Order: sequence, then structure tokens, then C-alpha cells
Amino acid sequence: MNCPLKKRWERRKDARPQELLAAALDLFVEKGFAATRLDDVAARAGVSKGTLYLYFTNKEELFKAVVRENVVPVLGEAEGILDAYEGSTVDLFKELILGWWERIGATKLSGITKLMMAESSNFPEVAQFYHDEVIKRADAMIARLLKRGIERGEFRPLDIEHATHVVCSPMIMLMMWKHSFSTCRPQETSPEAYLNAFVDLFLHGMLAKPTR
Repeated sequence: MNCPLKKRWERRKDARPQELLAAALDLFVEKGFAATRLDDVAARAGVSKGTLYLYFTNKEELFKAVVRENVVPVLGEAEGILDAYEGSTVDLFKELILGWWERIGATKLSGITKLMMAESSNFPEVAQFYHDEVIKRADAMIARLLKRGIERGEFRPLDIEHATHVVCSPMIMLMMWKHSFSTCRPQETSPEAYLNAFVDLFLHGMLAKPTR
């Protein structure tokens, strides 16, 4: 007699790494890095803990894989858009900012930012990894965007290093708000309206010949 439960377990115990990564992303966002246990990740993915260890040696390596599988490719796509874009830097700026929200901010991936803000001081090796593979790369892309606008005469001369931080800060704030204070605010903030206001304010401060 066939046992459906047994067959289901046999089918699931060879789950692909992507299933483990999806489960890990859910738990990292829900619980944070410290509170996420490998036992819970395996259970969420429907596999044994031993199966998880076939792919990932520890929680740090699992977290790195989650970031490399989900966040790093989005950065690569944005860099590709920047490399190939032929239109104005103003339009490119809008496309990258709004595209970031669509691919990262509006998804559960935005919870990774809160995790890093809250727990990086307790896990310096994880923080260093995230800085090297995400933050440093994103900052370099924004700096290239601003430099493009200046070189084309579209933006006035700027302190690119500090302007890069100014560009990133509102986006980080929006993600942090989504995963924290939004539950305390009576009226929900519209991410699209927020980002459009930010783009409008920032671009008018950068334009070589501000529109009237």
C-alpha cells in the first residue's frame, strides 16, 4: 500500500537549493539573522537538516547565498541599464530609482536592509560581506550615474561621494519604514508618491539649468 506522506517526504528531501534559499529569505526577514535557526529553515523548506548541510555549511554561508541569489543579480541588471542607456540622465535616474523599488523595495528583499541595520554590529563578518557585495557596489553605481550627468552637462558639479549617500538615504528610510514604523502610522505612506517626491526634489537640486 502506498503511503502519500512517505512519498511526499521522499520527493522533498532532494529539494533544490533554491527552495532552501526561499525558506531562508522568509525567515531572515521575519525573525532576523540571530533568531533564524537552520532547523527552522529546513522545516520551512520541507527537508531534513542534513539535506540543508549538503548545500550550506552554516547560517552565514546560507545568508550569503540568499543575498547572492536575490539581491546581487538585481544590482547587475541595474548596472547593465546604466551601461547601455542612451537617453538623458534625468530619465535614467528616475528609471533606476523606481526600478529599485519595484525589484527590491516592494518585495520581501527590503527586509534584508532592516536586518543589516539592526544586527550588523553583532555580526561583523556578515556586515563586511554585505558591504562588499551590495553597499559598495550600489554606491559605485549611483556615483557613476551622477558623474554621467555632470559630464554630459545635465547636472551641475557635485560632491559625488556625499551626494551618493544623499541619494541612497531616502531609499533606505523607505525600506526601514516599511518594516517598522509603518505599523504605527494611521495613514499608510505611498511608496510611489514618496519616491516621486524624492526624485523631484533631488533632480531640481542637481540640474545645471533648473526648470522654472
